[in-house]
Amino acid sequence: MDRRSLLKAAAALGALPALGAAAADAPLTRAVPSSGERIPAIGLGTWITFDVTDAPGRETRAAILRAFFESGGRLVDSSPMYGSSEETIGVGLERIGRPPSLFAATKVWTVGGLAGRRQMERSRTLWKVPRFDLLQVHNFLDWDTHLPTLKAMKADGRLRYVGVTTSHGRRHDLGEELIQRERLDFFQVTYNLADREAEQRLLPLAAERGTAVIINRPFDGGAQFGRMKGKALPGWAAEIGATTWAAVFLKWIVGHPAVTVAIPATSQLPHLKENMAALTGPLPDAALRKRIAAEFDRG
Repeated sequence: MDRRSLLKAAAALGALPALGAAAADAPLTRAVPSSGERIPAIGLGTWITFDVTDAPGRETRAAILRAFFESGGRLVDSSPMYGSSEETIGVGLERIGRPPSLFAATKVWTVGGLAGRRQMERSRTLWKVPRFDLLQVHNFLDWDTHLPTLKAMKADGRLRYVGVTTSHGRRHDLGEELIQRERLDFFQVTYNLADREAEQRLLPLAAERGTAVIINRPFDGGAQFGRMKGKALPGWAAEIGATTWAAVFLKWIVGHPAVTVAIPATSQLPHLKENMAALTGPLPDAALRKRIAAEFDRG
């Protein structure tokens, strides 16, 4: 799909205006194509960062969740693969009063239909939610077994959205196949300045097919900050209201018209606040996104 077609598809998805067109105090949101529901463009990932069991650690995560919702966030993403993260989320949500705006997203990560159903129910119990907004097949594991289950749950009103995930650039060919063939509400994939493979085919295809896109590993596991360590923000950062590299990295990602939400993970409250700052102010247009990529490539 050429750029003109991509932009037309993105407009149909409710994509955000580009540089200079967003009100400074209006949270950036994107529409879920299959429903039209708008969700904030910055979510919260929990891989590694929420895998804690000690009381002080869980108090810190509860504070992170509180700040996340106070900053306008909604989508919290996890997985049974993430150790104790789901239990930590459930404890944290309970401590902060279970915000009604929560968009609860987790995954099924096991083999077999019965094992999958049991795992999803255990996740729901750990989160202490009546139902999930989104359930995704984690890294395509036994996807042909789990997708029919998820679709049946959605049809029964026990689930709102269905999706699949991949990360680290794995099996993009299967991702393309499933976006083409299945009626997926969401597709989750790795995309960042160090790994742009998804923008070649997957992101345009998702826009064309009306599939919302969640971006994992937006900071390349933190490696992007090391690459830019000690380097001052260029003058163009002010054009998008970015005062940190975190905001630059995130705005570059959600500036792509096919991206619905990016899910940075953190265990530190100051970093959470830096991430959520990317929810306000203008996004870079196509020209500025190229400049940002070039600046990153120069290191």
